[in-house]
Order: sequence, then C-alpha cells, then structure tokens
Amino acid sequence: KFIAPVQVPEQVKPEEGINLGVEGGVAGGVEGGVPGGVVGGVVGGLPDAPAPVTQAVRVGGQIKEPKKLKNVNPVYPDIAKQARVQGVVILECTISPQGRVTDVKVLRGIPLLDQAAIDAVKQWVYTPTLLNGVPVPVIMTVTVNFKLS
Repeated sequence: KFIAPVQVPEQVKPEEGINLGVEGGVAGGVEGGVPGGVVGGVVGGLPDAPAPVTQAVRVGGQIKEPKKLKNVNPVYPDIAKQARVQGVVILECTISPQGRVTDVKVLRGIPLLDQAAIDAVKQWVYTPTLLNGVPVPVIMTVTVNFKLS
C-alpha cells in the first residue's frame, strides 16, 4: 500500500553512489556511452584482437607451405664425392615471419652430406606465411637431394 506525501518536495536529491553519466547527450546516443564517442559504437569498445603468434606454427591444414623465392643448391663435399656418397637429407626448418630460415634440424641425414644441406637451406628465402593476415613463423620439412652425375 502506497501513501501520498503530505508535502511534495520541489526538488528531489539524487541518491549518492548512482552514476548518472553526462548530462545532456546526443540523439541516438547510448546510455553509459562516452562523450564524443563513435556513432554506431558499442559500450565497452571492441573485443580484444587475437594475441600475436610468437611460437612457430607447423605447415599443414589451414597453414600452407610458403613458396620458395630464393634457392641455393648445396655444395657437394669433395670427400662425399670421392666416397661416392649420395642420397636425401631431410631437414626440419623454422621460417621467420620475414621468410628467412632461422633454425634447421636434421631429421634424417647422411653424415658426409648433412652440413652441406644445412648450409644451403639456411640461404633459402620464402614468402611470409600469413595467419589471420599476419606474418608468422612456420615450421616445415624440406628435402635436399644429393646425386652424383
């Protein structure tokens, strides 16, 4: 049950602790918005952008292998030629966001040919690999063939 006041106050004081925002505002504004804000904006702003990728991602699925822009053939070591050693060296490489080979690890090697393969691959240059439109480091496997003629 409500009872009407005996005397109506001329002005009602706002309660302490309630944020009434900025007086006035603009047509189409949002309650709790920022003065001079963006038309069509939302309270609280935009959601955070995805965190930048700092660890290398592996080629596969949505991550496409970068294209090689610069190839350097390995120098066949004399001792390997004399021993008639030939075959395939398989390497795991990390490609920087700029397309440079920064890290090389031998997955399957031939002792007399491994270093020649590593030295050549470290000079290769690739197109940057993009993830959500941003260049990222990528890990991929490469093979280097050594064949005597």
